[in-house]
Amino acid sequence: MILLLPTLMVGIWEVVRHQFLMPYISMDLGNYLTPVLVFLFTLVLLVPLFSLMERNQRELEQERALKEAMKAREGLAKELHDGMAQSLFLLSVKIDRLEASRRNGEVSEENVDQIKKTVHEVNRYVRQAIANLKVPVSEQHSFSLEQSVKDQLAQMANEIMIEVSLDWSLQDEALSPSEKAELLSCIREAIINVRKHTRAAKVSITGAGTEKNWSVAIVDNGEGFQHDPFEVNGSYGLQIMKERVEGMGWKLQVSSGNTGTNVEITKGGGSL
Repeated sequence: MILLLPTLMVGIWEVVRHQFLMPYISMDLGNYLTPVLVFLFTLVLLVPLFSLMERNQRELEQERALKEAMKAREGLAKELHDGMAQSLFLLSVKIDRLEASRRNGEVSEENVDQIKKTVHEVNRYVRQAIANLKVPVSEQHSFSLEQSVKDQLAQMANEIMIEVSLDWSLQDEALSPSEKAELLSCIREAIINVRKHTRAAKVSITGAGTEKNWSVAIVDNGEGFQHDPFEVNGSYGLQIMKERVEGMGWKLQVSSGNTGTNVEITKGGGSL
């Protein structure tokens, strides 16, 4: 219609002008009137058509963006589902072994600790799935690692009245869906440790870098650890965090002292 309507209008106008209006409108005046009529015709009929086309284009772009978000969310859901399924299967095997050991009177403390660790890991997967995958995908609620970290900080600030800050320049496009899931789990674990084990008045999270070289740091001003946190009995969260980081090929550094604790996760050797 946008292509044909101006053509038809000009053709009809020229036929009417030459057949019926020549005694009243001179040739020069008719030539001047033609572009004026085309302009008015465009304003009246074609501008709404262009607006409709632009609106349809925006809707298509929004739908494409939502499909991409849903595709990324499905990939993330698959990663979490696989992790929970494997952990639950491993847990069932360990429980069977523990039951057999109990019958033989040979219950091992190591087996109990492994079961506790597996349960802790499944709990992490479930919380992550609830937090990130149960929210309907929309223009306003597409998965964003930065927004997820902000939500975690806001929740902690409301619960324990602590000062929080976020300096985040790491783009979502720099991480794959599986990397987002693993990194968010590690950040949550670090936040939970701040909430449970320190008396910090302030915590800050910083993320920066590129796809090949980035770093995320969680820093608090709490009491810090007196011993190596990875050697503390029952420290399942930090152990799982370490395994996650090593499994992704990243590096984990935990430094603690009287001024607080610094947990830093890096990829490609980068450091903030």
